[in-house]
Amino acid sequence: MDIEKIIREKQGTIIDVRTPAEFIGGNVPGSINIPLKEFTERIEELKSMKAPLVLCCASGSRSEKAHNYLTQFGIICYNAGSWLNINHYQSQTV
Repeated sequence: MDIEKIIREKQGTIIDVRTPAEFIGGNVPGSINIPLKEFTERIEELKSMKAPLVLCCASGSRSEKAHNYLTQFGIICYNAGSWLNINHYQSQTV
């Protein structure tokens, strides 16, 4: 599946894995902040979210770690890299 299309068509749930302080400093409208360090204790919540999960952070490093973790549980997810990438994709016309 094309991640840009998923984002533009709002087909999943956008999860920002940065810290709350980073998230407050700027984020994707409608995204949910679940810091990477909280994933183990919030796995059931993540499993219940509308798939696919679109993961983002500052650069793509933490969202890649989140992607690797979630796929172990069979959760359909994509690493979108920086949250700024998602803002860019959302601004594009379909």
